[in-house]
Amino acid sequence: MNRKQRKAEQRQYRAMASDSANAKRWMTPDSFQNFEARVGLGTPNQASAYQYGFDFISRNRVQMEAMYRSSWIVGQAVDVVAEDMTRMGVEIGSDIAPEDKDKLNQEFENLAIWDSLCDTIKWARLYGGAIAVMMIDGQDASKPLRLDTIAEGQFKGLCVLDRWLVQPTLNDLVTEPGPDLGMPKFYDVVADSMALPRQRIHYSRVLRFDGVTLPYWQKIAENLWGQSVIERLIDRLVAFDSTTMGAAQLVFKAHLRTFKVKDLRKILAAGGPALEALLKNVDMIRRFQSNEGLSLVDADDEMQVDQYGFTGLDAVLLQFAQQLAGALQIPLVRLLGQSPAGLNSTGESDLRTYYDNIKQQQERRLRRALNVLFEVMFRSVLGTKPPEGFSYDFRSLWQMTDEQKATTANTITDAVTKAVDASLLTPAGGMKELRASSHHTGVFSSITDEEIKEAEDQPPPAPETELPPDVDDPNDGSQAPPKPGASQRPGASVRNAVAQDRAAGGRVGRWLSAWRSRRGADDRAAA
Repeated sequence: MNRKQRKAEQRQYRAMASDSANAKRWMTPDSFQNFEARVGLGTPNQASAYQYGFDFISRNRVQMEAMYRSSWIVGQAVDVVAEDMTRMGVEIGSDIAPEDKDKLNQEFENLAIWDSLCDTIKWARLYGGAIAVMMIDGQDASKPLRLDTIAEGQFKGLCVLDRWLVQPTLNDLVTEPGPDLGMPKFYDVVADSMALPRQRIHYSRVLRFDGVTLPYWQKIAENLWGQSVIERLIDRLVAFDSTTMGAAQLVFKAHLRTFKVKDLRKILAAGGPALEALLKNVDMIRRFQSNEGLSLVDADDEMQVDQYGFTGLDAVLLQFAQQLAGALQIPLVRLLGQSPAGLNSTGESDLRTYYDNIKQQQERRLRRALNVLFEVMFRSVLGTKPPEGFSYDFRSLWQMTDEQKATTANTITDAVTKAVDASLLTPAGGMKELRASSHHTGVFSSITDEEIKEAEDQPPPAPETELPPDVDDPNDGSQAPPKPGASQRPGASVRNAVAQDRAAGGRVGRWLSAWRSRRGADDRAAA
C-alpha cells in the first residue's frame, strides 16, 4: 500500500469518526419526569444538556509519553497490572519429568520471557496495542510459522514493539476461520525501529496485546488497535491533579495578613516621599518578622492575621483518588500504597478482589499467548512437542505467612504419606509431589533428582502379610489356650507390628527422617 492509499484511508477513517461524533443525538428520558418542576432527563434543565465526546488521546503518542514520564499516577496505572500479571509465572501441572520442568523454567529466565511479556502488556496499556515477535533463528519472519521446523536452541526470545513501531496491513487481513479472523496478516516494522527495521512479520509469529478492546467501528478508526487505558480516566486524572495542586497552593495562604494604613489612597495618589516611606515601612515589617511573631508597625496602623482552615480537603482528595481506583479497577492500597480508613481495615479483602481481577485478565489476555509460547519452547528446549493433556496454572499472587506455609506443608506431607502407605503412590512419586509443592510451602525444594532416582531403584517393601523378622510366629510352640483377658484373634502380634510401623510414620515417614538426617549431616560437614 503506497502513501496515497494510506492517506486516503486515514481521511476516510477521520470522516467516519467525525460523522459518528456529529450524528444526531436522540434524547432518552428518565423513567420519571416532571415537566413543571423540570425534573428528569428530557425536561428543560441543566442535566438534559449533557453530552459525551471523544478524547482520542490514544492517537497522541507524544502526550501519552509525557504523561507516563511525568505523572506517577499514570505510571502506576500502566505498570501495576502488567507487573502483577507476570510476577509469579506459571506452575506446570502435566506429567512431565521434573528435570524438564526445570529446563523450561530456566529458559524462561535466561531469555527474559516474563520481562518481555510484562513490557508488551505495559505498552499495550499505554498506547493501546503492542506486539511481541518470537525470534526464531534462521527463519524468514514474513513466512507463516511451522512448529515442526523449530529445532533445539532455535528460539532466541521475544522482541517487543509498540503500535507506533509497526504498521499493520489493513488491506490484507486474515481470512482463515479462527480467533485471528479479520486481524492484520502482516506487520511492517517502521524504519525508525532499532530492532527488525523495515521487516515484514507474519501474524503467526506475533503475540499481540491490545489495551482496551473497542467496538468494531472504533477499532477501524484506530487501525485495528485498541485504546489506551489512560483515555478512559483522563477527566478523573485531571480532576485529581487539579485538586492536589489547588490544595498545595492553599498552603501559601495558611496565614493571611492584612495591613491597614490610614489615608492609603492619598499616599498612592500623591506618590513621592510618602509612597517611598510606605514601601520602606512594609519592607521593614517583612524583614524583621520572626518566628516569634514580632512585627514593627506604626501606632496608627493596624496589622490583622487570619488563618485558613484545611478541614475537609483530605476527604475531597480521597474521593477523587477512589474514583481513579474505580476507573482502573486497582484498590487504593495497591495504586497509592494507602491503607483504607476504618476500624480493623487492612485492605486484604480489596487485594483479594483485585487479585481475582488479575486472574481473570491472565486467563483472557495472557493464556492464549502462553499456549503458543509453550509450543515453541518445548521444541526449542526439549526437542519435542508438548505431551497430550499438557496444562499449566497461573501461580497465586496472594502470599501466605510463615505460619500458613507451615500448616500447608504439614497437610501436604500427611496426605502424601498416607497415599504412599496406601500404595496409591510410590516413594519416588511422593518425593516428586513434595518437591512440586515447594512453591507453595517453601520446603522440600532441595530434593534432588538423584535422591528421586535412588528411591525409584529401591526394591518394593515386603507385603504386610509377611512377618517382620523380629516378630515371633504365633504358630510356633505349644498351642496353649490363651489366658483370660488376652486377645482371642490370631495374628494379633502381626497387626500390632503393622500398627506400630504406621504410628512411626510409615515408609515415607522413615524416609523423611533419614533424608533429614542426611541433609543435616551434609550441612554440618559443609560448615
